[in-house]
Amino acid sequence: MSEFKVWTRWRPTEGIEAPTSEIHCQSQEDESQSRSRISITSPLHAKSLLQREQWWTSGFSFDGIFQPDDSNHDVFERVVSPAIPDVLRGKSCNFFAYGHSGSGKTHTIIGYDFEHKNELGLCLASAHHLAKELSVINAQGTVFEFGIGLRIYELRKNKAIDLLNDGQECFIREGPDGRIHARGETELLENGKVRVRPIATRPCWDFGQLQDELQKGLIRRRTATSSMHDQSSRTHAIMELEVITKDLLEARIQVNERQSELVPVGKIATDIYIEEQTRAILVTADGKYVSNPDYKIDQERIDAAETKKAEFESAVQNAEECETEIFTATARVHPCLGGKLVFVDLAGAEFLSTSNTNAIKQTPLEKQQGKEINTDLLALKEVIRARSLGQSRIPYRSSPLTMLLREHFEATSDTRSAMILTVSPSGDQFGATMNTLKYGDLVGLANARSSLAPSVGQKKGQRISKKNQRPPHEILI
Repeated sequence: MSEFKVWTRWRPTEGIEAPTSEIHCQSQEDESQSRSRISITSPLHAKSLLQREQWWTSGFSFDGIFQPDDSNHDVFERVVSPAIPDVLRGKSCNFFAYGHSGSGKTHTIIGYDFEHKNELGLCLASAHHLAKELSVINAQGTVFEFGIGLRIYELRKNKAIDLLNDGQECFIREGPDGRIHARGETELLENGKVRVRPIATRPCWDFGQLQDELQKGLIRRRTATSSMHDQSSRTHAIMELEVITKDLLEARIQVNERQSELVPVGKIATDIYIEEQTRAILVTADGKYVSNPDYKIDQERIDAAETKKAEFESAVQNAEECETEIFTATARVHPCLGGKLVFVDLAGAEFLSTSNTNAIKQTPLEKQQGKEINTDLLALKEVIRARSLGQSRIPYRSSPLTMLLREHFEATSDTRSAMILTVSPSGDQFGATMNTLKYGDLVGLANARSSLAPSVGQKKGQRISKKNQRPPHEILI
């Protein structure tokens, strides 16, 4: 069973925010479960998004709470660092940042200070740690040189924007193998060959190279933001770090080439079959289909085309087997090949709210984008809950985001993943903060390993049970 933890991170108060209008927060821990619950109260004068709800308490849903003075390094050590051994066993671990814009999602996942180790975002801090581990493995004189493959893309509607390939649009499609892929536009080559390139992978053989590539991708994202009216808060950014070798990358290129060669041959075989079947049928005056007595299906022609197709299918299979053999051969030396860390900077969750009468007027396009974000975030919550509850049907197809992340989720059967809820201490953001915590509460309760107390409603005067609790630690955020 995979482990999915939910953490909360309060950002510091910004200069323009009055300390007297901060959200009042209490945290309580159930020592028997090592999980926490959060109670928040809005300042009386705060212009919250939901004036009728000024107080809320979660269940024992959270695995930890980070305070405003905790650094990115503190978050990395508690949330991501324990997952590195899983990655070095070839496993996949996923980390999500969820919250409204300005609450610290991008600061947490990416960071803004690349010069100081303690302020590197989780993605770069993980890359730094992983690169050090791989350098130790490489120093042992193995025949394979391990590096990190970097992929960065944004999700907009049903398209993935490849930030390491000049912003190329990639379409989310289901392949013949039943897996979901993000592929670029179809290229028509010589002799009818058709090639569809996947999301670009940048091989990085040291941390400095990876940091440079990551910054290049982020610059493209910032450029899009300045010209598209806060586009970054309306897209999900996904960063993948995969343990790779040169042989693995070359094998994947060969698979793509063999698949490109198969496409025209497969199309010819299909066209011949349809043509022969069509010529062997007549349509009567009353619209019925009957056999054509004057035409006999040329089965030899069909068989010849199918034989040709089978040859190219065999070539694809051989290429895929070569890729598999690389994993097998590498595992004899070290099991780390293919291990992944996936970081998702989710779109701004404030677009879930429709009750903020003081909000800036949105255009029809922005409203539509908000609905799409709403669909993605709700679908993600339901997928995480369904997996945690062991349900037989996981609703991956509910949104493009969950379709694209399906492979990563299914690769985490015995590893750990986490969601970090980033929240603001500002009283004016009480509604957005409460919505974020409610989202995490639903996810966290589903992941509880034992019976948890239910969420407490917003009715005034409701009491919090003291059973199995130590006295609450009261803090002003």
